[in-house]
Amino acid sequence: MTERFPSPGTPATVVPDTAGHGDRPPPPRFAYDAHTWKEIAHLLANLPVSLIGFVYVVTTLFTGVGLTVTVIGFPVLAAGLMGARLLGRAERARARKLLGVRVEEPSRLPRRGARGFWPQLWMAVKDPVGWRTVLYALIRLPWGVLTFAVTLTGLFVLWPVLPFIVRGLANADRVMVRGLLSPSDELERRIAELESDRGVVVDTAAADLRRIERDLHDGAQARLVNLAMGLGLAKEKLLEDPDSAAAMVEEAHGEVKLALQELRDLARGIHPAVLTDRGLDAALSSVASRCTVPVKVTVDLAERPAAAIEGIAYFTVSELLQNVSKHSAARSAAVDVWRSEDRLFLQVRDDGRGGARLDGGTGMRGLADRLGAVDGLFVVESPEGGPTTVTAELPWRDRSGALAEDARTVGRASGDAAGRGAGEAAEGAAAGAAVRGRRWG
Repeated sequence: MTERFPSPGTPATVVPDTAGHGDRPPPPRFAYDAHTWKEIAHLLANLPVSLIGFVYVVTTLFTGVGLTVTVIGFPVLAAGLMGARLLGRAERARARKLLGVRVEEPSRLPRRGARGFWPQLWMAVKDPVGWRTVLYALIRLPWGVLTFAVTLTGLFVLWPVLPFIVRGLANADRVMVRGLLSPSDELERRIAELESDRGVVVDTAAADLRRIERDLHDGAQARLVNLAMGLGLAKEKLLEDPDSAAAMVEEAHGEVKLALQELRDLARGIHPAVLTDRGLDAALSSVASRCTVPVKVTVDLAERPAAAIEGIAYFTVSELLQNVSKHSAARSAAVDVWRSEDRLFLQVRDDGRGGARLDGGTGMRGLADRLGAVDGLFVVESPEGGPTTVTAELPWRDRSGALAEDARTVGRASGDAAGRGAGEAAEGAAAGAAVRGRRWG
């Protein structure tokens, strides 16, 4: 399904939630209408459906709980709860078809933060949607017997007032469906999402630290080691062979330039100075200038977002443009950045060969996970043959409040650094005095 995003410069339209307000049936009448017959069919089907659900829940639940003393107990219990979710989906569909009850489907179990089998298993065992469905199936059997008996008897004995009796029983069914088969409340859903996203943030931060360490070790550090060795050899040859020493110094000068360039590239990868000084427009224009295809950059922002959101937006567009250069075979590309109410939108388009996918090995999955960790969205539209359109959405945070917090943090860090600097200066002065004493003693 393709998601629709507001175009640049267009505010988002808020659609009111009308769930639960358009599913009220008409008042019951003595004449049997279509709504009454649907309710009768629902009540008569309660007995076989509830019997199936009760047997399934009792079998899987008691088997899983009984086997929890062994290794296979929790997997059986988790599988039973996941199957209960399917029972709940079938019951919601039946209520929607016969009772007109429109209940939203619960969100799927989050998978991003479940690193490994056991975390995923524990997430399934404590699933509140599954446990509410189990409770629904347990209390439905006696209710199913009651509604089946009353409705079947009423068809032959109480048929003149049966529509009113059926309506009362069906309303009780509606209450059960809304109360036990509805999605989790907002707080519960947010807790599950935050638990999932926390793992993504930790993994991303660890991967970034490993990348910085690897780049320093393999790049600038290796060049500085070669530089030290070259200068040492030049020092030894300075008196014996000045020409060779001069050549070595010239070579060392080139190594210094390369090391400085690698350090600049590494600093740009951590947080580019142009982004801090001039904002997204200048930073993205700088990234676009290094792309192998012409890129048109349009940034429509009246003010700058918070530094964290700005950094995520910058690196998202930067990686997408790298993909355009490496994989798309495009002739041109375009980048649009705009704000719509409390959301920041990024869109990167190219006229390449298309076929981009989240699981295609081009870093798309990592971008989607990083944006999801900050309540963002990441949508890829890339049919075979092109064009490719990638749209990212981030929550907007004002820069003023974020800057105040950053200033307090920097102030505390500066105070700590000043204290450390004074101590280091005192240690350096003492060491210098000791060296001079040895030299002149």
